[in-house]
Amino acid sequence: MGRDEDVGEKLTAPPDFDGPTSRRRFTDVLCTLLLIAMWVSMTGLGIYGMQNGDYRKMLYPLDYEGNICGTDVGSIDMTDYPYLYYVNDYSGGVCVKECPRLKNLTDPYTLVTYDGLFSVEGSFVTEEDIAVADYSGSNNTLDCTETLCYPNGDPQSSYSSYGVMKGNGFAYYALDTYEVLRRCVFRDEAADKLNAIVNPNGNNFTEDVISMATQNEKVKKGYDIWHNLFSDLWTSRFFILGLGFGAPLVVGFCYTFMLRIPGVLPIMVWISIFATIGIVFAGAWYAGDTATKWKAADPPAYTDDEIKVATYSSYALYAVGGLLVLLFLFMRKRIQLAMGCVKEASKAILKMPLIILFPVLQGLGFMVFMIAWTVYSVNIASMGEFSTKVFAAGNIQITVRTFEFSDFVKKCGWYMLFCFFWSGQFILALGEIVFAMAVAKWYFARDKSQIGNLTVISSITTSMCYHTGTAAFGALLIAIIKMIRSFIAYLQKKADEMNSSIAKAILCCCQCCFYCLEKCMRFINKNAYIQTAIFGTNFCTSAKEAFFLILRNAARVGAITYVSGGVVFVGKVFICTLTTGLSYFALDHYVRDELYSVIGPLFFVAFISWFIAGMFMSVYDMGIATILQCFVADEEMFSSQQMYAEGSLKAWVDSHG
Repeated sequence: MGRDEDVGEKLTAPPDFDGPTSRRRFTDVLCTLLLIAMWVSMTGLGIYGMQNGDYRKMLYPLDYEGNICGTDVGSIDMTDYPYLYYVNDYSGGVCVKECPRLKNLTDPYTLVTYDGLFSVEGSFVTEEDIAVADYSGSNNTLDCTETLCYPNGDPQSSYSSYGVMKGNGFAYYALDTYEVLRRCVFRDEAADKLNAIVNPNGNNFTEDVISMATQNEKVKKGYDIWHNLFSDLWTSRFFILGLGFGAPLVVGFCYTFMLRIPGVLPIMVWISIFATIGIVFAGAWYAGDTATKWKAADPPAYTDDEIKVATYSSYALYAVGGLLVLLFLFMRKRIQLAMGCVKEASKAILKMPLIILFPVLQGLGFMVFMIAWTVYSVNIASMGEFSTKVFAAGNIQITVRTFEFSDFVKKCGWYMLFCFFWSGQFILALGEIVFAMAVAKWYFARDKSQIGNLTVISSITTSMCYHTGTAAFGALLIAIIKMIRSFIAYLQKKADEMNSSIAKAILCCCQCCFYCLEKCMRFINKNAYIQTAIFGTNFCTSAKEAFFLILRNAARVGAITYVSGGVVFVGKVFICTLTTGLSYFALDHYVRDELYSVIGPLFFVAFISWFIAGMFMSVYDMGIATILQCFVADEEMFSSQQMYAEGSLKAWVDSHG
């Protein structure tokens, strides 16, 4: 077999070809019908869940008796008692009217029990401070007596009593709390004060109430991390939402808007590079300077661990900065080459500025789907059943009600996950077809003055009318791979629980293989969508033609795609780094004293800003890929005199490809 046959036949222009074909037909209709059927079945499951479940079971806390706090679900009407106060480390608790706020942080002479408050001499907390629901009609109610819960009137003896049982009983002390998701979480200061009174030489049970692992020191340390992180996220929630979503939107829009202006691109790219390096080194210097000041403070205001974290963070940032300098020096020529390709994409977007806003439209579409999907999922999950667990505390049986999912609900959960993957990938795929069609119309236009925002609108209507099936086909393939990876992740969790090294190694290899398969499939899909946008062919035909087209021009397309991706990456890093840097100074200035550490909130800000930056830079990524494929297709279909490519693009790709 000859070499030409190995890489497929060269493209031939359809009769009267004058840009992306206007004679289109519906492609991959079966996949469109399957997608609609999936949405209908998902809606049917959601309605079934609404009729047979109760979302409040998932969102509201559950007391030890199986009542849902703040609702009338259960044997006792808890409508007036919407909050849960934890009583033992089995997650058993009672519904209260308000999360208690105690000026003295704790009252070791007052116990919150399965049957309300129990007080001995010396207590100051009243039922007005902690209003517990009436559990007198409960079959599982346990009453405190001085013998059971407070022998000898001594707090330390009480801690080891049958009632308290070091946190394993049916009663626990009154503590100052704060509310998180309708749960009353003990404040660390209150827990420390109580611990000094009732258990001065032992472990702090209050931390174990939430972690539910009193005997495992590693789990306790893990609890400290997660509890402090959760507390920091809650304290800085407005900064995370405002800066995490708002700042990258502003920075990302300005960045992409400026890149589309001719002449600004080289300046913006190199400023982004130097600014990124500068921000990293500035952060390293600031962290080191802060560590020095903390160490020199007298009296010490920060612990040795906090000073070490700041110092090591400084070293790490200096190392990252040095690596970035070497990386950008190594890639400087390729970055210059890539800017030429990005410039052509900028020209296309300059003629169609409306295309920059299309990711926002995608985001709105995804948000609408997520609202419906979340409502359906919560109601389906609420169809689970209550079960009773009994724990022994000496001669006393402690009962706790838990919520468990049936096999039917678990299967529905897997199906809802598949719906999420397919729908999310479909929205992304349809957007890529729209981008490709708009840019392809610009490329193959002899008179580019006719290209404008109406081109974007016509691309949207054409893609949605004719090629939803193709988008659904490609999205289905990705969704299937993601489902396989999710199931492998589930098996990995089971292997960890079984502590099977062989199973973990095999599953890890499988996960890596399917990760690579997903990346390859995404690359094939993207180029198939471009072929569909140009020629109006179905997914399989488009994927085959795109594959052989790229194979025939592998060196040229591979090199330019790689370095152009580097430019897009620089933009994403710049947006993410600048947003995270601004967030650090805002958090440090306004809420530093209220946080355990700014690292947790900053991580979430960085994650969100990276996602937003990717949304904006995806416009350029798809534009560059489309222009490259249009050019090599143009080169194969036409002679140099008939080509649609402008002289500068043709000369640039030939000289650097």
